[in-house]
Amino acid sequence: MKVCMHKALFLFIFLFNSTCNTGNLTIIADLSGTLKEVSGTETTPSSDLIWMLNDSGNAPVLFGTDHKGTIVKELKINAKNKDWEELTSDPEGNLYIGDFGNNSNKRKDLHILIVRSDSLNNAQKTDVERIRFRYPDQKKFPPKNKNFFYDCEAMIHFKDSLYLFTKSHAKGNAGHTSLYSLPAKTGEYVARLKGSFNTGQDTDCKVTAADISSDGKQMILLTESAVWLFTNFKDADFFDGSVTKLPFHHTSQKEGACFKDDNTLYITDEKAHGTGGYLYAFKLR
Repeated sequence: MKVCMHKALFLFIFLFNSTCNTGNLTIIADLSGTLKEVSGTETTPSSDLIWMLNDSGNAPVLFGTDHKGTIVKELKINAKNKDWEELTSDPEGNLYIGDFGNNSNKRKDLHILIVRSDSLNNAQKTDVERIRFRYPDQKKFPPKNKNFFYDCEAMIHFKDSLYLFTKSHAKGNAGHTSLYSLPAKTGEYVARLKGSFNTGQDTDCKVTAADISSDGKQMILLTESAVWLFTNFKDADFFDGSVTKLPFHHTSQKEGACFKDDNTLYITDEKAHGTGGYLYAFKLR
């Protein structure tokens, strides 16, 4: 009987390690099923929580978790979740929700919702302010398949502006991302095209999140298979500095990333096909 028990225990440990091999990502938590489609992750200076959101088809709610990934706060947003894809914050602790998911490249109602910092600690439900925008170079809705560059899942706040990094659905050019800027205040704008970058051709190269360190000296782009770290840039010319690719040695549907500190990222992935649904830590060095 003891031999059988030992064999069963060995088999359990083997199977657990086989299915949970996350490369150089450290699992912090198996997230609640409420966050199985988490698509944005962010910390703010006005809250000690990690804020997360789900993407399209889910309730318009921001979830605040502790640093072990347990949900401790839910904030209902008085707006529709058409396709929420990203969260970022400013130095005052305000959150910006990117409702700009656009897989079909047909949307003309792209906007960003501003959630004021006092709501994060003091409210159960809150109104929002809106930033409406369009891309200056998109003329057709949708464009030709080779120009399917107008989805977006990545955004940062930097020096009073918002910077958007698009996600490509163009066959053979999955890693293309265009960088656009917008004022970080209520209004209606034509985004300004600032440049472009390419993370590769394969589907796991699509840009799904971005963040910038609190000192503004490090910016990251997330893909399913790697973090791209940008340093030594001047002002908002992120692509003109130094760039380092940091592979995960693990592929999943990673869609959320933010700085925990200058050397560590929080990363989240969606639960899909029996994998993912975790909050991870990832060391940059």
